[in-house]
Amino acid sequence: MFPSTSPETGRDPWADDARPGPAGPARGLPPGPRTGPADDGEQRRERGPRRARKGGAPRRPDDEAAEPEEEVVEPVDVRKPLSLTVAGFAALLGVGLVLGAQTAGPGHRLPFAFIVFGVQLLFVLAWTMAMRPPALMLVAVVSAAVAGAADVAAVQSDIAGLAPLGYVAAGGFVLGVLGQLVRRVDRIRVTDSLGTTLLIVVGVVAFATLITLSRIPAGTQAITVCLAATGVALTVARLTDAVLPWPRLAPQVPRGAAGVVAGAMIGTLTSAVLGSYLVGFTPTSAALIGLVTAATAVLADLAVGYAEAGRLMAGEPPTLWIARHMQGPLGGFALAAPAAYAMSVLFL
Repeated sequence: MFPSTSPETGRDPWADDARPGPAGPARGLPPGPRTGPADDGEQRRERGPRRARKGGAPRRPDDEAAEPEEEVVEPVDVRKPLSLTVAGFAALLGVGLVLGAQTAGPGHRLPFAFIVFGVQLLFVLAWTMAMRPPALMLVAVVSAAVAGAADVAAVQSDIAGLAPLGYVAAGGFVLGVLGQLVRRVDRIRVTDSLGTTLLIVVGVVAFATLITLSRIPAGTQAITVCLAATGVALTVARLTDAVLPWPRLAPQVPRGAAGVVAGAMIGTLTSAVLGSYLVGFTPTSAALIGLVTAATAVLADLAVGYAEAGRLMAGEPPTLWIARHMQGPLGGFALAAPAAYAMSVLFL
C-alpha cells in the first residue's frame, strides 16, 4: 500500500519556492509611485513663507522699491504792497468809468467814448505784454484799430445794439490771423496765437458795449450801478488779500477765497444801496445786476491769476510786472461790461 501521507508532510510548503504575491513590481507593469519624501523642488514649492529676520522684513530678492515721497509745493508769498497797489488801480478804473458815463447824453457821447478808448488801449497793452502772442506788434496794432472801430460803431450806429460790434470783432480777428499767416516766421505758431488774438479782440470790443448801453433808456444808471459794484468788488478782494489771504485757493496763486467772497458780497451791497437812490431802480433789481457783474469781475480777476501761475510753471519768463498786474482788473471790467448790458436788457 502507498503510505497515507505524503513524504513531504511536516515541511514548510513555501520554504523552497517564493511566497505568493508579488514581492516586487509585477512583470511588464511600471513601478508604483514612491512613498518616500518628495524631491527638493517639491519641498521648495510646498515650503511656506520664509521666516522674517530678526528686527526686519523677510529677505526676498523681489522686494519692491519704496515709493518716492510726494514733493511738497511751497505756497507763493502774498506781497501786501502789490495787492494794495492793484486795489488802488481797480478803484481808479471804476471811478473813471463811472464818472465818464455821467458825461454821456443824447448826441453827446464822444467824451465817454474817449474815456473808453483810453481804457481799451490799457487793455491792449497789458494783455499783449502778458500773453505775448507770436506777432506781438501786429496783434497790438490790430486790436487798437478794432477798439477805435468798435467805439465809432457804437456811437454812430442808427440802432443801439451789439450787431455792429460783432461785425467789427469778426473782421479784426480775421485781419489779425491773416497778418500772422503772411509772415513766414509767425506762420508756424499761428495756431498758438489764435486764442490770444481772439481774446484780446473780444476784450476791447466788450468795453464798447458800455457806449451802446449808454444809448438805451436807463443805461447810464445801469452803468453806474454795475461798474460801481465791479470796482468795489475788485478793490475789496485785493485789499482782503493784503490782510487775510486765506484760505489759499492754490499754492502757486497768491489769492485767498475770503477776498473773492467778500468782494462779491460787498459789491452787491453797494449796488443795492445805489439802487435805492437812482431813478428806475429798486434795491432788489440793482442788487441782482450788481451781483452778476461783481461776481463776474472777481472771477475773471482770479482766472487771470491762475493763467499767470500756469505760464510761470511752464517755464516762460515773466513779462513787464506793471502789465502783468494790470491784467486782472482790466479783464474783470472787460467781462463785466457785456454782463451789465445783458442784465440791463433782460431785467430793465
